[in-house]
Amino acid sequence: MARTLSLAHLTALDVAPADLVRLAAEVGFAAVGLRLLPAAPGGIAHRLMDDPRGLRDTEAAIAATGVGVFDLEILRIGEGFRPRDHEAFLEVGARLGGRAVLVAGDHPDEARVIDGFAALCDLAAPYGLTCDLEFMPWVPVGDARTALRIVEAAGRPNGGVLVDALHVARSATTLADIAAIPAGRSHYVQICDAPATIPATADGLIHDARRARLPPGEGAIDLSGILDRLPADIPVSCEVPNDVRRARLGTAAWVRTVHDAARRLPDHRPSERP
Repeated sequence: MARTLSLAHLTALDVAPADLVRLAAEVGFAAVGLRLLPAAPGGIAHRLMDDPRGLRDTEAAIAATGVGVFDLEILRIGEGFRPRDHEAFLEVGARLGGRAVLVAGDHPDEARVIDGFAALCDLAAPYGLTCDLEFMPWVPVGDARTALRIVEAAGRPNGGVLVDALHVARSATTLADIAAIPAGRSHYVQICDAPATIPATADGLIHDARRARLPPGEGAIDLSGILDRLPADIPVSCEVPNDVRRARLGTAAWVRTVHDAARRLPDHRPSERP
């Protein structure tokens, strides 16, 4: 089954949204993800909520190319998180035709994450957006079981678990854990590859995740195993930042390399759930 491929902004994070849309069209992606808020303080983000000209340019690029916006990044549920503070983020995402919001759970009190996630889902629902909780091994929501427990406890129909192949390989997550995610809770998946060696520190994990991923098929991650346990028609976001190789190849060639590698992945079918 052919997959809908989306270009995650982190693959070329410094590229402005309108230019990212045009680059995705040139290479063959059907959609892009946009990072409207930073992943960490001081990080790169393209705040179209505060940039009317950039928003208009992005809308024009979408209209001219037919490439859509799939997901929007990143809302972090931590200390002081208030969903209403991010309504402009959701408004812009909906205006651009976005479908999903990437959410991280940073608060160590799981009950606080559940409450914040439920409230965010309620706020996003009228905009037609899902909220997808990504597990990462260096945050409190560190594996697929924890993420699913939070999403199910929140109990919102537009809540989901975001599976990132890198985090599956580098957390206490098994293929059985991926298979246990109900189909209705899987709205999209992020893919990349990585070496078999796992960094021993949080800083090392973060560095690899943000700066040193490999194109699909070049590393040791069981991508077929992961995809086989997700819905066959699930959209695929290609999140493959690699500072060294992108600098060597140039941005356009790097993005094309990522796209072509993703296209070479074998079609998959849902495996029987264990």
